Amino acid sequence: MKPFADLLDRLAYEPRRNAKLALLRDYFVRAPDPDRGYALAAMTDALSFPHLKPALIRQLILERVDPVLFGLSYDYVGDLSETVALLWRRDAAIAETPTLAFVVESFANASKSDAPALLARMLDALDETGRWALLKLVTGALRIGVSARLAKTALAQVGEVAPDEVEHVWHALQPPYADLFAWIEKRGPRPESRDPAPFRPPMLAHAIEDADFDKLDAKDFVAEWKWDGIRVQVSGGASASGRQTVRLYSRTGDEISGAFPDLVESVGALDGALDGELIVMREGRVQSFNILQQRLNRKTVTPKMLLDYPAHIRAYDLLAEGGEDLRALPFHTRRARLEAFIARLDSPRLDLSPLIAFETWEQLRAARSDPAPAGAGDDAAAVEGCMIKRVDSPYLPGRPKGYWWKWKRDPFAVDAVLMYAQRGHGKRSSYYSDYTFGVWRAGDKGEELTPVGKAYFGFTDEELIQIDRFVRRETINRFGPVREVAHEPDKGLVFEVAFEGLQRSARHKSGLAMRFPRIARIRWDKRPRDADRLETLERMLAASDLAGAGNG
Repeated sequence: MKPFADLLDRLAYEPRRNAKLALLRDYFVRAPDPDRGYALAAMTDALSFPHLKPALIRQLILERVDPVLFGLSYDYVGDLSETVALLWRRDAAIAETPTLAFVVESFANASKSDAPALLARMLDALDETGRWALLKLVTGALRIGVSARLAKTALAQVGEVAPDEVEHVWHALQPPYADLFAWIEKRGPRPESRDPAPFRPPMLAHAIEDADFDKLDAKDFVAEWKWDGIRVQVSGGASASGRQTVRLYSRTGDEISGAFPDLVESVGALDGALDGELIVMREGRVQSFNILQQRLNRKTVTPKMLLDYPAHIRAYDLLAEGGEDLRALPFHTRRARLEAFIARLDSPRLDLSPLIAFETWEQLRAARSDPAPAGAGDDAAAVEGCMIKRVDSPYLPGRPKGYWWKWKRDPFAVDAVLMYAQRGHGKRSSYYSDYTFGVWRAGDKGEELTPVGKAYFGFTDEELIQIDRFVRRETINRFGPVREVAHEPDKGLVFEVAFEGLQRSARHKSGLAMRFPRIARIRWDKRPRDADRLETLERMLAASDLAGAGNG
């Protein structure tokens, strides 16, 4: 367990991608089987510990330390795993520490009633870093800045194979991946994937800058709308026995079929793989992302949810058809086959993302600024920009330069006042880095601030330290891990907040919810009384028709 704990500790404090890759590679080379396989599974979200919940961990520590001490410590540290790891006393009489494989396999075989005592014994045997790593592992909240793709890329580098080769065989394997490591280290054959509905690594785009247009010829490209949903892949096919399989994957390769049974059923005997956008459609109109969120990250889906939030896929590309891999074909060929494929499938939950007619970049700029008359029609509210693709581009995994570009609509921005701050997670657990901010409106007792959003990125590490000092100095109330900060007309801190859009929301006191808010600038030069008003956001909503067609 110690090598795994040391790895997590170093990854949590390492911001550089290449340095993270080096740490992962070194671990995969040095760690034995099956520990390294379980480590890979943990970082790719392939492990589950259903009997070990945060409430149980809290119960165990409260049996061992004074509740007041725990409360004060948790308030200061801001992270449950780290707090418990610091407060728990190691049993010096236990000389042997558990391995990662022992931890995973023990909990896999333990009953719900046995799990608490088993976890306590493991915590007794570990040092502070080991306890922290164990608790992060069993709660599924690593937060070490390592995506599944990055972990697989590091493994691929060990064997000098392409990361996409690992992706290709991934869904045919189970932890602790002994056959996968044997192949990577040239000790065994390449695992055979007989999966009829595999995941294919997606092709990604670069953000386009104004200077890029001078280097690109408009006639070499096509454009399509960038819809405000989540990128998905639907893959289907028949096994050797003739059994039909359809799976829905997220952009990172996580299977999400269970959360969208209506989509899986609607595509029927799909024989191929589609790249598209997951959205919610009501009466033929694309709904706001706020509506889509009602369907995301659900382990169980009720019949009412299926009825109220009907899922839909708007297809961008065709990656495979009838056992034929189409990714090497040029985009214009794949597009023609996609149109025919969608027509044959004739599913009410699947349609084609339309292309944007343009001959010059200026014409495309005008369409991006006003999508409705440019072909988006009633769905213009769900457009967050456009995608620009070379007509001859193959479908290449990763983010190859020069083929695909994304041109998002310009973000909105307002000045808002910091109202509440909460501690962050991981390397930010010692700082107040999650900020709730508000704008002015007329209240029953005069002018008041109403919360309109929350953001936890957009600032530098140096700015984080400055804000953290301000929060501690200007705290006027505490609510557990949350601090209320002074926010009066002439006393407080103003943020310039950038965001992608707005929608109506019954869950927020202001009645509005921001899409992807982030801190664009810290306005040390502004007084809170000079921040924006709720009416400003209302005008933005009305002018841009960002409300969609329902409440969140």
